[in-house]
Amino acid sequence: MLVGGTIMSSLEYPGKVSLVVFTGGCILRCPYCHNPEIIAGGEEVSLDEIKANIKKTRDFLDAVVITGGEPLMQCEDVKKILMFAKGQGLLTKLDTNGCFPENLSKIVGLLDYVALDVKAPFENYQQIIGSDIGTKVKKSMEICAKSPTYLECRTTYVPGLLKPGDITKIAKNINCDLYTIQQFRNRIVLDEKLHETPNPFRDELYKIALAVKPILGEVKIKTAEFGEELV
Repeated sequence: MLVGGTIMSSLEYPGKVSLVVFTGGCILRCPYCHNPEIIAGGEEVSLDEIKANIKKTRDFLDAVVITGGEPLMQCEDVKKILMFAKGQGLLTKLDTNGCFPENLSKIVGLLDYVALDVKAPFENYQQIIGSDIGTKVKKSMEICAKSPTYLECRTTYVPGLLKPGDITKIAKNINCDLYTIQQFRNRIVLDEKLHETPNPFRDELYKIALAVKPILGEVKIKTAEFGEELV
């Protein structure tokens, strides 16, 4: 399995301590990608080694989180890790860009939590990130919404690429348990021109979140300065 690294975290699964596996490889080239070093792939790591790491740290863990890159590019290996984690009595979470709804449908029954990136209004994906995958992302959302899995949809708010009206469009077309608006950070990006794009202020994101809260109910903002805040 191609892996970009593993860490232990108290942030990636809310309220839980998790072992986080970063899978290598992604089919998208989002200009604001914050993990550009693993887009092309990662280190080949055996599933036995990953399972051993889970077992070794089991006493300190509540959950296993698979993120990326895009984990569903390696769906069969991800499925085996999730099955092992469930066998250890751990919660499971997947972070995905939604490009592979068919693969997601194969493993959604093994997932307690899915964080789905909704990068733009579904009809505007080509314009915003250069890949026309909005229909696939919507299908991935629908698969999760029909399952018992807790679904968080999340959008990184990048000034110049997105406007507050885009967040309203997204809010009107998603079905999830929680919607999170994430602060764009210009320190690590794929497109170097975005180093010049200012990070949005917390108050700007809070105002946008307040505007869509009546549509969605549960809305959260996430910033470097204040962490996660329910609005």
